[in-house]
Amino acid sequence: MGGAGGGFPTPGAAAAAVAAAHMGAQRRAPEAIIQAAPRMPTAAAPAPQYAPARKRILTAEDLKRFLESDAVKDFMAFILSINEAVTGKKTSDPSYTPSPAVQRMCAVLTELSTLVDEVPPEQQSLRYGNPAFRTWILRLAERAPALLESVLQSDEARPAAIELLPYLLDSFGNATRIDYGTGHETQFCALLYCMAKLGVFGEADRQGLALAVFKQYLELMRKIQTTYWLEPAGSHGVWGLDDYQFLPFIWGSAQLIQHPMIKPKSIHNPDVLEAYAGAYLYLGCVKFVKQVKKGPLGETSPMLNDISCVPTWAKVNGGMIKMYQVEVLSKFPIMQHFLFGSLIQFPDD
Repeated sequence: MGGAGGGFPTPGAAAAAVAAAHMGAQRRAPEAIIQAAPRMPTAAAPAPQYAPARKRILTAEDLKRFLESDAVKDFMAFILSINEAVTGKKTSDPSYTPSPAVQRMCAVLTELSTLVDEVPPEQQSLRYGNPAFRTWILRLAERAPALLESVLQSDEARPAAIELLPYLLDSFGNATRIDYGTGHETQFCALLYCMAKLGVFGEADRQGLALAVFKQYLELMRKIQTTYWLEPAGSHGVWGLDDYQFLPFIWGSAQLIQHPMIKPKSIHNPDVLEAYAGAYLYLGCVKFVKQVKKGPLGETSPMLNDISCVPTWAKVNGGMIKMYQVEVLSKFPIMQHFLFGSLIQFPDD
């Protein structure tokens, strides 16, 4: 998905979106542009005939129509519903048992991780853009229909595989440019949303979608990134929140709300990162950033550094939600690649 890195603002504007949400009118967070309450999607009636999802945002006016539509509100409500479900929850929550559907989706990601082992990187002098990634994508395309059908087990859901296939294929990066960014991550989230609309995932799966499925997707993407060294799609370098991801910062900050010990500034404590990176998505992301970017966080990731000054995780979480709407869902270079069909309908279709 071209330009998928997110087009993040300068550090001052970023701070206005998140870090300065609590600092008064001079650096006020932008208003949320998409008014949505946390809610899982309503089950969709089976389409008379499914077709592959396709791009529909071709102009700035198309994007404006999408941002004013029920489709984007429902998609944002899904993200917020998961956000609500993981608030205060560790990744390894002993009270949660994954449903068979969540387990099947995790099995798909396990198979794709094994596929990385089967396609080693080619020897080359450049660090980024290993062409073996194109082979990995070809192998993914060969297996994708069967992988989808393994998750879509009901007679009602299985015919929708043809519509969902483009979402799956665009969830891991672009084979031509050998890049990956927040637009690809958004396609994967859209895949999960479509599956929820088909009844594959329900209310009880919200926690598992973030802390089991998405956590495993995140681990797979880190493996892909450090094996094939994908270029950050559309990244603004050190000024971005993260070269590749956004959603784990939303759901990860929700996990930490009202944590008795870990505060936003705790990301600077290596002992905290080492002890809790596996339990909280946000800390796992910061730890990974520190592994792949050498140098002080204030230099390599100034936005993350700024956000660590916010006093509470609730404020971080609210700011992240607003920033996602402004810097991902509202950016034409990202959303021109977003896919639509019968499950996520383009307005007036």
